[in-house]
Amino acid sequence: MTVKASPAPGAKLLSPSDHALIMIDFQSQMAFATHSIDAVTLRNNASLVAQAAAGFKVPTILTTVAEKSFSGPMFSEIAEAFPGQAMLDRTSMNTWEDAAVIEEVNRIGKPRIVMAGLWTSVCIVGPALSALDQGFEVYIIADACGDVSAEAHSRAMERMVQAGARPMTSLQYLLELQRDWARGETYELTTGIAKKVGGAYGLGITYAKSMFGAHEG
Repeated sequence: MTVKASPAPGAKLLSPSDHALIMIDFQSQMAFATHSIDAVTLRNNASLVAQAAAGFKVPTILTTVAEKSFSGPMFSEIAEAFPGQAMLDRTSMNTWEDAAVIEEVNRIGKPRIVMAGLWTSVCIVGPALSALDQGFEVYIIADACGDVSAEAHSRAMERMVQAGARPMTSLQYLLELQRDWARGETYELTTGIAKKVGGAYGLGITYAKSMFGAHEG
């Protein structure tokens, strides 16, 4: 059997137009008990995901649980990326069981769902398994999720992967949306986000541009 290569992206790669992002329960009360990832890194990664989605105009659902009565407001880094967007507040731990969220999922109408949030073993596992069961492709941004322990996070990720979810990281999400440095219309957006919240990679971009006037394209 002869296989021929072609300069085309794989069908399983994400693009800005083929998915919806759901950011779930990035709230103070949930963060207090999160120990699988430190709060600074978690907030940084959540900010990276939010800025990437907003910049690439990915349809995004922001949802909270018991915001006023218990869990507190969504992280400001996320809310500021989507100014004026309503938070869909729930009583259900499983986002997929909330009628308002599902109405928005259906309005957006994308076959792929990307999720990030707190906690991995409850508020991410629930909607991930539910969406998979209903025929959606599901991607989980693992380092923009957190749980009460490293084991709780790891077991939850394993359970979702075994069911068919696809894990990725926050920086991977940003770079997969860009994917080609020749896309000049989003070049500054992508490198700008990376410089602010892209960790050592962002520092490298800042250094290269400052010292050598480097340009990835």
